[in-house]
Amino acid sequence: MDSKEEKEAGILQALAERLESQRLPRALAMKKRVDNGETLNELDIQFLKDVFDDAQRIMPIAERHPEWQTLVANLIGLYQEITSKALENEEHQKGKT
Repeated sequence: MDSKEEKEAGILQALAERLESQRLPRALAMKKRVDNGETLNELDIQFLKDVFDDAQRIMPIAERHPEWQTLVANLIGLYQEITSKALENEEHQKGKT
C-alpha cells in the first residue's frame, strides 16, 4: 500500500467512525422527527449543509473504493428522504396558516 492509499484508508476509517458515532444517529433522529410531521430547525439545516459539503470532498475517494459505494448510495437516499419529507412538512404547515 503506497502513502496515498494509506492516507485514503485513514480518511475512510475516520469517516466511518464519525458516521457511526455522530452522523448516522443524528440523521436517524431527524428522519424520525420528520416522519412524525416535524420540520427541520436551523441546527438540522446546518448539519445537512455540513454533510453535503463533506460529501463533495470525499466523493472522489469513494469513487475509487467500490466497497463504499453501496453505503454512500444508502446515505444519500437517507438524506434525500429527510429533506423531501421535511419540505413536505414545511409546506403542509404553511398551508395550515
